[in-house]
Amino acid sequence: MTYAITQTCCNDATCVAVCPVNCIHPTPEERAFGSTEMLHIDPRACIDCGACADACPVDAIFPVDSLSAGQREYADINAAYYEGEEPLPVGDEVDGPNFHVWGEPAFERSLPSDFGPLRVAVVGTGPAGMYAAQDLLLHTAAEVTLIDRLPVAGGLVRYGVAPDHPATKKVGDTFSRFHSHPRVRMHLGIEVGRDVTAEELSAHHDAVIYAVGASTDKRLGVPGEELPGCLSATAFVAWYNAHPETVAQGVDLSAERVVVVGNGNVALDVARILVADPEALAATDIAAHALDALRASRVREVVVLGRRGPEDAAYTRSELLALKHVPGVELVVDDHDPRTAAAIDAAGAGDRAAVLKGLARVRTDAASPTGGERRIVLRFHSEVVEIRGGGGGVRSVRVTDGGGAGTADLGAGLLLRAIGYRGLPVPGLPFDEASGTVPHDGGRVAGLPGSYVVGWIKRGPSGGIGANRTCAAETVGALLADAVAGQLPAPKGDAKAFRRLARQRNRRVVDARGLAAIDRAERDRGRRDGRPRVKLATVEELVATARSGRLLRLTR
Repeated sequence: MTYAITQTCCNDATCVAVCPVNCIHPTPEERAFGSTEMLHIDPRACIDCGACADACPVDAIFPVDSLSAGQREYADINAAYYEGEEPLPVGDEVDGPNFHVWGEPAFERSLPSDFGPLRVAVVGTGPAGMYAAQDLLLHTAAEVTLIDRLPVAGGLVRYGVAPDHPATKKVGDTFSRFHSHPRVRMHLGIEVGRDVTAEELSAHHDAVIYAVGASTDKRLGVPGEELPGCLSATAFVAWYNAHPETVAQGVDLSAERVVVVGNGNVALDVARILVADPEALAATDIAAHALDALRASRVREVVVLGRRGPEDAAYTRSELLALKHVPGVELVVDDHDPRTAAAIDAAGAGDRAAVLKGLARVRTDAASPTGGERRIVLRFHSEVVEIRGGGGGVRSVRVTDGGGAGTADLGAGLLLRAIGYRGLPVPGLPFDEASGTVPHDGGRVAGLPGSYVVGWIKRGPSGGIGANRTCAAETVGALLADAVAGQLPAPKGDAKAFRRLARQRNRRVVDARGLAAIDRAERDRGRRDGRPRVKLATVEELVATARSGRLLRLTR
């Protein structure tokens, strides 16, 4: 029996580090790392030890013989990655006590024996910020100040991962163990530029790492985009994940058809949530207001528009495979353009378009569907030309049709644009308007010694959760190199002075004890409803719960 990596692979390569036979590739040292959709286990070399499954932070690794019907394709995907390659020598083929031939040891960081503790602020508690904090806490004696503009930690893991992907959310458990680390000080609800300045942060820390992500979205730039009922996928995802800055009753699901523009993983996420069985979602941590709205929803069909063909779609093969196995939902392909069918029919076994073979091919017309099975329609070679309104919202979406020869109108009551994220400027830091990122050199912010960036604000909105691990390693490596070289500006204030400053500017700051109170309260609410947790959905609820929980602990 061998193991296989499945859909929820986060690519952070924790499994690579623990594998005793080097059978998981690509590794961070290999050129292909970061360019593949997932990591792969070589079935010829796997020794069935299970170390990778134990280490995986998102429960993506399983024995092949335990894979469900919907997961069995992943065994073939893992094996196909190694076709045509000679297996690495293992066991008796190796002259020595090791399981396999190891490369030369490499020590990328070498800190002096008298290297003192640094005080580092990390702005943002999503995956990028927490990978950076984890690196500092595990490999140095640094003291870390965690800062987030929201009164709760988690970032993308809490507010970006779809609720029906609970395994992916488990990476948050890995990060949460650092929230109460003895060398961590937490200040949640503090926003740089509103409560404190970048200059004040730098004045109280040896270095500052900004991990603020890409919190806004790109625009379509077509007539009608400002109509009610035309939303960003960013806002929709935040809505169903109980983000405290969204309006709880802000999405109208009274129409039978929704159009989603874009064909990346986010587009597939929102399409799947729109037509999934609400009772299945009731077992997740989806926002209570979203669950109520989905239970009352009239949506029967979601049309996912892709500007390019199926061979160039931006979603991963893993996410598309999962979409084929959503209970009670039919996945079909719109064949309005002959190039779509040609690309699917010509696709090789390892091509992304090959996943679409065997799916029904249909033509979507102007009228919205009535009744019948819920379905997701993948419509390629199609762009939005205009969004038309009526009755106070979206009535139809005009799209290109038939290889650009004409246009067609699709009746719809809601349009979600999922065409990419974009970073916002951080007051006090340089900003590149074209890329939506902070200019940097290997993570060093241009022109600001002691300031660094990591994650999407550094490299743009590319790569999943695990990609932030190697990104953070580069940034932390640059920071430590600068510290060893004596290039970090000396701070003027200490940790206590910053704590006083933060609480003077914002009396509602949440610390680690307050965060623990929020976590307990949400889990308690979840247990009452038979769910993993029921999230507090407003800033007021979060702050009040943090305060009450903290006071309760102090009075015991």
